[in-house]
Amino acid sequence: MKQLELVAKFEREKEQNAAQQFRLAQQQVAQQRQKLSSLQQYRLDYLKQIQTNGKGGVGAKVYHQHLNFVGKLEKACQQQMNVISQTSLAAEQRKRAWLEQQKRRKAVEMLIQKKVDEAQKRSQRQEQQMMDEFAAQKYFRQRFPS
Repeated sequence: MKQLELVAKFEREKEQNAAQQFRLAQQQVAQQRQKLSSLQQYRLDYLKQIQTNGKGGVGAKVYHQHLNFVGKLEKACQQQMNVISQTSLAAEQRKRAWLEQQKRRKAVEMLIQKKVDEAQKRSQRQEQQMMDEFAAQKYFRQRFPS
């Protein structure tokens, strides 16, 4: 039983570690999403700035530079979406690992509970046998005094 308790402790620690890894992965996904949001907002602000500045007229060279920069921002946004996709996949894997570890811990705990229940039943049967034995001896002593 002591060995099973050690296994259960080990499985609980592994589950806590897996849960922590999952939480960290979720935080990374949130951070990457925030980066994307910031990039998108910057791109939008930049486009508004171009529009505002462009009302007065801009040269072809400046206009081309602005378009190139907007293209780079769009490419950065696409790359960030890929990063989010990868971190989300990693987070999902961490979640599955955590849930799998949770199953293992529960299985060990169920086994321990089963062993405890069996030990209690054995103890109750032994107690009942002793009570039956005492009752039988009392009956025979009363029925057949020596």
